[in-house]
Amino acid sequence: MQRKAKACVPGVAALLAALLTGCTGASGGDGSDDSKPGGSGSSTAPAQPGKYRTLPEPCGEVDTDTLDAMLPGIAEMEDTEQREKAYEGTPTGTYDTDRRVGCRWKVESSGASHHLMIDFERVVSYDGTVSDDARAAEVYATKLREAGLTRPTGSSSEDASPTADDSEAGDKPQGGKNARRDDDKGKRDDDKGEKTGSPDAGTDARAESSEATTPPPGLEPRTLTDLGDEAFLDDALTTAASASRHRTVTVVFRTSNVIVTIEYDEQPGRRTDVPDSKEMQDKAHELADGLAGEFDE
Repeated sequence: MQRKAKACVPGVAALLAALLTGCTGASGGDGSDDSKPGGSGSSTAPAQPGKYRTLPEPCGEVDTDTLDAMLPGIAEMEDTEQREKAYEGTPTGTYDTDRRVGCRWKVESSGASHHLMIDFERVVSYDGTVSDDARAAEVYATKLREAGLTRPTGSSSEDASPTADDSEAGDKPQGGKNARRDDDKGKRDDDKGEKTGSPDAGTDARAESSEATTPPPGLEPRTLTDLGDEAFLDDALTTAASASRHRTVTVVFRTSNVIVTIEYDEQPGRRTDVPDSKEMQDKAHELADGLAGEFDE
């Protein structure tokens, strides 16, 4: 009988060992984590943060050669201190330099005054279900609509699906701010022609205004395909009767969760002079291309 009792002890020990081993395996003792995506009972993963966590120092992003080309007269300033200050630019005031920074340059000469501004905006989504990139695409879409443009058909942007605002924007004329300005001015000229009794007065004035303010074919406000994730260019010429003709070329592009805006402005000294659209667009586009390249590095 004693031998039998002794034989039972190892059997009980083996049973207990097997039970303990089974419990350990069920508890995930191999270090696996059930909370990762795809595991049973896992929650929806939060939206991805944006690629960029910081912004560049804007006043240092434009080199001297570019400023010489875009701001004629800056290199010829006789006062050394004034010239150096002009090259340095002036930072734009912002409430949060982690989210938005900018810089301005302005040079006045006998022939014209030129103004350049660059702005970097880092978009952050505070909605855990919306990524920073998606939120940045929404901000970009608003800027696009304000310019009177819409995204190209078949755009792969995260925000490419038309919203109510996008649908309304799609009914607007594709010509940027100029088209809207010319249309409004043409209507006023038509009214003026009717009041003066000359049926052709409004039509002639509108044709003259359109010729003066509308960029040449191929240079109209448009979306661009060679900058960042998406981009557009706007070209507006102001022709107020009491002032000289004042052209502003704007290039806006988005790369991930950062939106870059460039405004390049020229106002000739003589009212009869008209700033060259192609020359200004080429310079603004070249600067935008260089800035986009910095983000890609």
